[in-house]
Amino acid sequence: MSHRLFVGIRPPPEIRDALIDLMEGVDDVRWQDDDQIHLTLRYIGEVDTHLAEDLALQLHAIELPTLDLTISGTGVFVRKGRVHTLWAGVEISPELKRLRQKIDRLCVSAGVEPDHRKYHPHITLARVNRSSGPPEPFLERNASLRLGPWRADSYTLFESTLHRHGSIYEPILIYALRTPS
Repeated sequence: MSHRLFVGIRPPPEIRDALIDLMEGVDDVRWQDDDQIHLTLRYIGEVDTHLAEDLALQLHAIELPTLDLTISGTGVFVRKGRVHTLWAGVEISPELKRLRQKIDRLCVSAGVEPDHRKYHPHITLARVNRSSGPPEPFLERNASLRLGPWRADSYTLFESTLHRHGSIYEPILIYALRTPS
């Protein structure tokens, strides 16, 4: 059996609520539900049960302190000349970069393919399709978006299940951020 996994951080309810309040003004996009709002630290992809269990155990080895995160601005990801994702940016800090690098190294040492893409911390707000309206008014209205900072005291291993109306993200394990002993 295979599992589609990623590691992420869930913002607190007040940040998620503020993001949900922004979700309007672009026709025919698939806005994210509260349960889908997260900051991806590392997309792992499809792995077998053995590797999934191994990763779940190894992620406990990361010892880093809590970190403060701030949402700043909005943007889009483009693939093949077409907008496919509308997002809120997350400011990169040395602490966030260090957590991302530790998770990435752990994944690679466990046998997951390296991620060669530049890390762009963000929270997906909507999935855009060919029939969606233009995102520019939304982007202009939220260009100076700033939420937080908020204190992240944990990160989560999620399993993603694809469904007709979008993905369902189920938390598998939550790992506390703590000062190394």
